Amino acid sequence: MGTFAKQITDSNFEADVLRSDKPVLVDFWAEWCGPCRVIAPSVEAVAEEYAGKADVFKMNVDENQMVPNQFGIRGIPTLIVFKGGQEQERIVGAVNREAISRVVDKYL
Repeated sequence: MGTFAKQITDSNFEADVLRSDKPVLVDFWAEWCGPCRVIAPSVEAVAEEYAGKADVFKMNVDENQMVPNQFGIRGIPTLIVFKGGQEQERIVGAVNREAISRVVDKYL
C-alpha cells in the first residue's frame, strides 16, 4: 500500500468515505489484477497531489465484498469519486494520472 492512498474496508467505508466532508476517490482493485497494478502508481500520485483537499482510498475487492456489491462493481480497476456521501463519477479500466486528476478536480 502506498504512503498517501490508504486502505479502506467494508467496516470503515461509511465513516471514512460516505461521511467525509471532502471529495473521496476509491480505487476498487485486487492483487491478481494486472491493470490494477498498472494504475497503482497513478492513484498514489493523485493521492499525494490532492493530500488535504481530497481523500484517496484503495479497496481490495477480494477481501471486501459488501461495498463492491453495493456499488455494482463488475470489473476492476474501478475508480469512484464520492462527494457528500454520493457517487459522483466512475472510471472503469486502466487510465493515466491526468485522467484521474481531471475527474477529481471537478469535485473540489
